[in-house]
Amino acid sequence: MLDFYFHATPNSMKVAVLLQELNLAFTVHPVDIFKGEQHAPAFLKINPNAKVPALVDDGVTVFDSHAILLYLAEKHGRFIPAGIGGKAAMLSWLQLVATGLSPFSGQAIHFLHYAPEDLPYAKNRYVKELERHYRVFDARLSQSPWLAGEEYTIADVALWGWAASAGYVFGERGLEDYPHVARFMQQVAERPAVLRALAMKQDHSFKHTLDEETRRALFPQNAA
Repeated sequence: MLDFYFHATPNSMKVAVLLQELNLAFTVHPVDIFKGEQHAPAFLKINPNAKVPALVDDGVTVFDSHAILLYLAEKHGRFIPAGIGGKAAMLSWLQLVATGLSPFSGQAIHFLHYAPEDLPYAKNRYVKELERHYRVFDARLSQSPWLAGEEYTIADVALWGWAASAGYVFGERGLEDYPHVARFMQQVAERPAVLRALAMKQDHSFKHTLDEETRRALFPQNAA
């Protein structure tokens, strides 16, 4: 039995999609990060970094979304290319999402929507760097149907997770400046596993108010 610790975040949704792609049975344990449930002692035993997602697979604990993607894909022998060249490409693009698109998306969203003061330099820094990353992904997808080549892999699942929230940074224009990423997102959106993951997301409600409780829960180091 799989226990999936989840909030409706881009990183959690990556794992939700892969669980659905693999047709695995799992139990969802909602963790409301706006209420601070990620700091509960029971959850910290699962992920001492107090972040979602996390997974417990018959006693084996894995945290961090990309670690979970790799763990599940390798365990079940799917969504990782068999050839060394394809695997290298998959790992490269997977890690570019992990070290580039993911943190710059998070920081852009933070300074656009969560920061208690307007900081033009920070907003410009993170939005412009996020735009640069999207240009890199767009160029790759102009030459290849999927990030690793001809095969849909966990690198694509990872990209989908953050690109689905692009509108939260770019507003109404969304991904229109990146037509190949937009094409990619449309293809992924049609996958039954993605539709099931999105339906699962709708089954769980979380706090949305950005009040003082939420700020302390999301950014406890700032309060300290």
